[in-house]
Amino acid sequence: MINSSFAQKLAVGGSLPRLRVHDRAPIRIGFLTPLSGPEEHWGMPGLDGCRIWVDWINERGGLLVAGKRHRVEIVAHDSAETPERTLQAARDMVERLHVRLILTLGGDSFAPALPYLMRRRILVGTLLPSDLTPDTRFLVAPVEVQPLFNATGVEWLARQLPPARRVALCTQSDSLGLPSLAVYRTAFDAVGWSRVKELRYRPDDTDADAIVGAMMTENPDVLCWCTSTPPMVHALTEAAYRRGFKGRILSSAADGYLLLIERTSPDFMEGYTFQFPDFDDPKLADATFFFRQPHSFFETYNERFPGRWSAVSWEYVAVLDLWHSAVELADTTAPISVLAAMKRAQRVPHTFGTARWTGRDLFGIDNVLIGDWPVVVVQNGRARIAEFGSVLGWLDRHGETLRQHLDELGQSWHQRLDRLVTPPAAAASDLQSGPAS
Repeated sequence: MINSSFAQKLAVGGSLPRLRVHDRAPIRIGFLTPLSGPEEHWGMPGLDGCRIWVDWINERGGLLVAGKRHRVEIVAHDSAETPERTLQAARDMVERLHVRLILTLGGDSFAPALPYLMRRRILVGTLLPSDLTPDTRFLVAPVEVQPLFNATGVEWLARQLPPARRVALCTQSDSLGLPSLAVYRTAFDAVGWSRVKELRYRPDDTDADAIVGAMMTENPDVLCWCTSTPPMVHALTEAAYRRGFKGRILSSAADGYLLLIERTSPDFMEGYTFQFPDFDDPKLADATFFFRQPHSFFETYNERFPGRWSAVSWEYVAVLDLWHSAVELADTTAPISVLAAMKRAQRVPHTFGTARWTGRDLFGIDNVLIGDWPVVVVQNGRARIAEFGSVLGWLDRHGETLRQHLDELGQSWHQRLDRLVTPPAAAASDLQSGPAS
């Protein structure tokens, strides 16, 4: 089994032979992810990270396949444009550029291209396992397990606070927000907290002050932003500060948290709990993770792209590391062979340790790699890992309840398949409020 990432091989092995590869066809990797709009913060920082990875490989001679080295190229397209252009970009990547892998955030913006890519048997790495169904055999979620890992933050915070806390939640009403809401509902119920307010807002709704004001009418102890976009996380957090909220805040991510500290206060942000660490965290320095040399990557990224580190800066790179290891094992970039090599064993190295290919109970297919995930807390002005929570352990205990909440919100895999045949009803009002049931 090949356990080392490309970054580690450079650190340990020094340099690789610099061979002439300009006369060989490059190996292209597609990047079909939002690069504009509110979700661009889950696209552009990841594209930056991929460019570092590609540069590292090309500077050392290229990707070795079947005894020959090839340059690697990233082909990027903004999936936040029209559905028609997203599908056309996927067709162009496959039919003209012959990409060997496509990286995507997933969700609604990528949905127009997914059926075509699955018919063409193109290997796709998504950050959203909630995209998976039994029909997506070549779609894998090998790094991020959004939104499943959010439960670990709830479990950790529940141990820090007195019992019987009151929590208010908000989330956008789309394929990113609703699965996240299902996880948070399940997690809060499991720790015995009361869900006193639940708001669902349209993805284009930016009135954070109104949302927070409605959430605070029930005097909650905890505010939860679920998986809101980075601009909305900032707007919601600042609105809570302006309204004098004194409790704790939970969010899936907190990109740019240092700016939030500046715009609010260190005391207000102390204890802010989310799921994505800085890669100079002391708890990553000496651990044996699949993503090797995290501190070095973090330094390189911040030198090249100052102020742009985010939850996704490293995630697409981690997918590339896993793909590269599978390419080495299969000695080919053919998607079917690489997928088989990637899933050669049920338990394999993961970003934060050992993980297991699973997912059939939730998604109808075992194409998601699930292991431990960090709980991150703002302490003395810096984000620091508080612990690594077991996502698999939580699913073993609460998976059945989670499936019920997914059903209630129309997010189960069989419901998503049904919608491919029967279009959904028109969207509801801009702001939906639900009681804590």
